Amino acid sequence: MINRREFFIQSAFATAAMSFGFTKTESGTTNPNPAFKISLAQWSVNRLLFSGEMDNLDFPAVTKQHGINAVEYVNQFFMDKAEDTNYLRELKQRCEDEGVTSVLIMCDGEGQLGASDPEERMQTVENHKKWVEAAKFLECHSIRVNAYTDIPWSEDPVTAREAGNYTADGFRALCEFADSFDINVIIENHGGYSSDPYWLTDVINQTDHPRAGSLPDFGNFRVYADDDKVVSFDSYEATDMLMPSAKGVSLKPTVWDDSGNQQELDYERMMNIVLSHGYHGYVGIEHGERGREWESIVEIRKILEELQSTLAG
Repeated sequence: MINRREFFIQSAFATAAMSFGFTKTESGTTNPNPAFKISLAQWSVNRLLFSGEMDNLDFPAVTKQHGINAVEYVNQFFMDKAEDTNYLRELKQRCEDEGVTSVLIMCDGEGQLGASDPEERMQTVENHKKWVEAAKFLECHSIRVNAYTDIPWSEDPVTAREAGNYTADGFRALCEFADSFDINVIIENHGGYSSDPYWLTDVINQTDHPRAGSLPDFGNFRVYADDDKVVSFDSYEATDMLMPSAKGVSLKPTVWDDSGNQQELDYERMMNIVLSHGYHGYVGIEHGERGREWESIVEIRKILEELQSTLAG
């Protein structure tokens, strides 16, 4: 086990303002008051990381080379390093060297927060605690968790409520732990019940904790109920529902309607929805076309940079 005192003492002396929300425009001038900030979700380049073409420690620098100065990690790419102080120190130093802000850690593979068995549910909470600590050390504001449960997905409201009750119980326990570290715990609509904005809104409201929030993902409002049925929610309406609790936003360039039809994202329409709720935080790009990951990321970055200026209030 790491020495927690050693683990956190360095963060107290870290540079606190690598990014004040200032944004470079295409002309090279600085916009001191962008409507929102831009970050890059590590999953955008997952193929490069899984294949070994890129090392996790290099992600901040390569992101900066492509014009983005904030990163969102995925724990899968340093799964055994959550308690490795030396590794986290190196990752943090590389961010500081590049002037890159660490925004959050997306946590997968740590169990079901909504497990029906209370011991399994609390073990899942325990499994996530090390990522709360790692997020604090890296100066992130949040960890992203999954609202998974072993209750099979159902449109029956009683069954859905049961799944929600279990999830809110585990979620609140983790939020209570994270509160002492000044870290938020946010749920992404990431499959199963969580892709239903009504269900996820109820879970967050039931959890009733200031650290509890959502991470609306524009492209994930679909529930795969079984082999024959897909339940889809309009991405614009669903995002609008989750924005009051949002502490982050995840951008995909394709969205869905409530009939299951896929569409290209209307960037201006969606960002107007996001901003209408008073949100001016990070919009995390989560997209990378195979074989041209960085090119496609830069294309989206440029669209967002235009909107940063035109939608600024």
